[in-house]
Amino acid sequence: MLFLVLASAKSADSTYPETKSPAQNAARPQLHEKRASAFDLEVAGDLAGVAPGTSRYLRREDLLALPQVSYTVTDDANFKGPTQVSGVSLEELTQHLSASPQADLVVAICDDLYRAHYSRSYITAHAPLLVLLINGKAPGDWPKAEDAHGMGMGPYLISHPVFTSRSKVLSQPEEPQIPWGVIRLEFGNEEKVLGAIAPLGPNAKEPAVQDGYQIAKQNCFRCHNMGEEGGQKAGRPWAVLATWANASPKYFGAYVRDPKSKNPHAQMPGNPNYDDATIHALISYFRTFVAEGKP
Repeated sequence: MLFLVLASAKSADSTYPETKSPAQNAARPQLHEKRASAFDLEVAGDLAGVAPGTSRYLRREDLLALPQVSYTVTDDANFKGPTQVSGVSLEELTQHLSASPQADLVVAICDDLYRAHYSRSYITAHAPLLVLLINGKAPGDWPKAEDAHGMGMGPYLISHPVFTSRSKVLSQPEEPQIPWGVIRLEFGNEEKVLGAIAPLGPNAKEPAVQDGYQIAKQNCFRCHNMGEEGGQKAGRPWAVLATWANASPKYFGAYVRDPKSKNPHAQMPGNPNYDDATIHALISYFRTFVAEGKP
């Protein structure tokens, strides 16, 4: 579920976020111990007033009671054209729910085990929004996901007012994190979560390895896991990727660029824009997890 976004100019009158409620000092929403509906949002991690590691639930009415932001998005690949969205910013949710309001990571987990990671710098730069309404409608009336055989995109998804990439690693620019099917938010520490996939061994500081790390934590980490961290949609953990990269780098590179050329049933989207330097960086990075690997 790698989402690619077509860049578009910011409209002077439609894409600037408009806060509908000025209640910036609204009371912390009630956290419920049990799920009452499929539309409840699970929250976990470092929550204020809750024992670490405990899960709680927010109901839609709880979320709708928080300050709402509304705008027309024009560059979100989940939608066919300009679309009105409204909801609660991740910044707002962090301020209300996190045990450390300046917590530097929010992880959105989807019903298919895909994960999107929002660092403090990403939240500040891109103002991601937990969407509650699309064109004024609740999830049951939302558009279907084109890349998932017509599945509904609820109960929640995440969008942005407008996305402008801040950086580029080799051939890979920073990409928007715009998952749909979001059912859970986790509040935690970026260093701890991303430290799970930090490169290992004597070659960890090499430029190619560090480039591969930056690309892998943005893209691969969404669907592949290292232990409890990272997405589990693919069903192939980090160790498997490392083994492929080490044992058959040519196959690994071909699969990353065009998975269906190696497996007609592959669900992973291809990355034909990855140039040779980008593929080399990924191989160099993943090889650091194999004791015998030599980038």
